[in-house]
Amino acid sequence: MKIDQKMTDDTLLKLLGERLAALRLARNLTQRQLAEQAGLGLRTVQRLELGAAATQLSGFIRVCRVLGLVERLDTFIPELPASPMAQLQQQGRKRRRASGKNAATGAPKKWSWGEPS
Repeated sequence: MKIDQKMTDDTLLKLLGERLAALRLARNLTQRQLAEQAGLGLRTVQRLELGAAATQLSGFIRVCRVLGLVERLDTFIPELPASPMAQLQQQGRKRRRASGKNAATGAPKKWSWGEPS
């Protein structure tokens, strides 16, 4: 769904939350892992993904609305295109969980002598 000026704040918050959740799942992160890496509480991440954000995010949307920047939120948090293979595998089902395995953390695994590489 494309973001536009006519959307209500609640609709925008929900859509942004869904996109954040989709991006998190695409990176194979659990909500807990995302919270830890972002320095947030688990409940904060859960609320963001539900679109039940604190006043600061609602205020942010209001400022964007006044400045005519709401449509640019599409660029800020883009909708992920589904790959053809993912579409076939899911067949209409939405991904709801991340396994937490093989998540790209950016930090290489520490190696020591005697361990297989």
